[in-house]
Order: sequence, then C-alpha cells, then structure tokens
Amino acid sequence: MNFNKLKFGSTIGIIGGGQLGKMMAQSAQKMGFKVIVLDPDKECPCQHVAHQFINAEYDDIDALKQLGEATDVITYEFENISASQLKELVNIYNIPQGYQAIELLQDRLTEKQSLEQAGAHILPYKQLSRVEDLDKAKEQLGYPFMVKTRFGGYDGKGQVLVKGEQDLQEATELIEQQECVAEQFLNLDKEVSLTVTIGNDNQIAYFPLQENEHQNQILFKTVVPARSNKEEEARKEVTKITDHIHFIGTFTVEFFIDKSNKLYVNEIAPRPHNSGHYSIEACDYSQFDTHILAITGQRLPQAINVLKPAVMMNLLGRDLDLLEDEFGNHPEWHTHIYGKTTRKPDRKMGHLTVLTNDVDQAEEELLNYFKGRNN
Repeated sequence: MNFNKLKFGSTIGIIGGGQLGKMMAQSAQKMGFKVIVLDPDKECPCQHVAHQFINAEYDDIDALKQLGEATDVITYEFENISASQLKELVNIYNIPQGYQAIELLQDRLTEKQSLEQAGAHILPYKQLSRVEDLDKAKEQLGYPFMVKTRFGGYDGKGQVLVKGEQDLQEATELIEQQECVAEQFLNLDKEVSLTVTIGNDNQIAYFPLQENEHQNQILFKTVVPARSNKEEEARKEVTKITDHIHFIGTFTVEFFIDKSNKLYVNEIAPRPHNSGHYSIEACDYSQFDTHILAITGQRLPQAINVLKPAVMMNLLGRDLDLLEDEFGNHPEWHTHIYGKTTRKPDRKMGHLTVLTNDVDQAEEELLNYFKGRNN
C-alpha cells in the first residue's frame, strides 16, 4: 500500500486518550507533529500532552468528523471503537490503518476465524452462541478450557477459566450476557509477543521477541530479549497474518509456548501494546516512534536495535500503593506514571523499565520489591 508522506508540522488525530495515546503523542511531538486527541474522559492522560482535546464519545460521528477535518491523518490507540463508523471515516479522511483489522480483531470469534484462514497455528476453539453450546465445548475441548466474551474483554475482564463442573455456572452467566468463544487451555511453558511496525511500500520493522508474564490475566512483566528460540517462527506466523489482514503502524501478536515448545498464536492487538513499552529506553526506536513514522508515511528503520536487555514491570494501582516511596530511591528504574486521576488496585497506572546486562538478576531484584502486592 502507498499513501501520502506528511510533512513535519502536520497534525495527527488520535482516537483514544489513554496512556497509549499519550505516548503516541509524545513521540509525534518530538518529531514536530501537532496532535489532537478525542476521548470521552475529561481527565484522560493524553489531553495534557495534546495541542487540542475533543471531549466526546468514541461513537460521536460528528466529533469524529470534527477530528478528521482538523487533522492530516487519523490513528487510534485501542480496538474497541466502532468498526462501522471507522469504515465511514476511512472513505473521507486519511486513515492508513483502515478499518479491516479493527473489524476482525475486536470480535474474538472473527479473530479466531481470520487466524485460521491465514493458516496461523492456533488452539482449538468453539463458538458459544447459547448456553447449550457449553456441552459441545466440554466434549470437543475437554477440561480445562477458557470462555471469553466475543466483544469488549481486556485485562482479564469477560473471561472465565472452566476447570470442571464447578465453574460452569460462571461460564453460563457470561454466555447469557453475550455470545462467547471457548478455547482449549494450554499446558503453558511461556508467553511471548512480537511487536511489529508496517509502513509505506510494505516496509516492516520487527522488535525483538518479548517474554511476558501475566498475573490474573493482566501483564505483570516483560523481559527482552525473550529467553526463547522462537523468534524466527514467530516472525513466520506474523507473515501469515499480515498476508491476510491489512496492517499499517505498530501492532503486537501474542503467542503461547507449551511444555513441548510448540508455538501458538493467542491474539493480536492492532496498535502499540503494553509488552512493547520497554522499547522507549531499551531500543533505538520505540514502538510509538515507529508507529508515528508509519502512519505519516516516513521511512522506517531497516532494523530495530536493542541498546541493552531490559526488564519492564507494569505498575497497577496496588503497585503504586506498595512502591510509591521507592521510585525516587532508584535512578536505575525508568519510571513512567501515566497521570490517571483514579487509582484502582488492578488499573494500569504506569510502568518501569530497568536496562541491564543480566536480566535474570534484574528480574529477581525487581520481584523482591513486588512481593508485597496482593494478587
């Protein structure tokens, strides 16, 4: 795909003003671009670093068109926006990312189906249109299996681990709320992710394979480079996906690795991702830098260089409660606080990154500080 290269000083519109939008805006501004952000939250983090703030709901088509008229390109920071409205905007304004990825990936069922059609290696799954489909899922997948809502779930929301009959009631309640997808539960050895940026003329830039650990389905930490031999295989899986789904900008593919060292595609985030935040300090380009370069039609770097291995820890509300007095005592911690006004125990409030020549030692030292968190 080819699209216009924007001049520095042009204006970028961002749909979504959370921490991802904030870090996009910071990258854009250092390159000389202006930023306008649209978000329904009057206190969203990005509005404080944007040139202009449109306070409106994501489905407010008039506000979205106002954003389009005032900007030279539009991007988005998350996937739970209206695909139909984005499709309408694509026909009028410059949105290189298009609507296809959003349309396919905001629905877990069409995401699974698209990955299957692309030939990607995924876990067996079953559509759950009604409660009675749970019996077929039990028969087809066996215990344990995950039940996830088709729409709207993130950070562990909208999903249930069904270990046996005792968990079926909770799964039933989820299906009664909306259609779901059941997925075979894996005997997991490791979780990894690959962050990738695609730009003008099919340019592609790969970040290193990232090793992740989740707690309660929320990312806890990321180690880079991943302690795994699966980077080449992960890139091949990404190629299958990008041959089938249109991507421009930065996106991340999450993978599972089982105990027999088999790699499975888990899901795709069609925008910068939590597991790529380490790149701000650890790489010569961050995932936000390459995203801005891509959507504005600039040349991408031929390779992303890791300046130093890194350990990145997510900071939830509970972690700020635990470590608030420690941040100033650790200049080796590159601490990012997102500026959210409401602190909740499981809400992402920031992250910290440590650059190191010994990730095992750095990981151990950091974990000692997080021992007091309540899981």
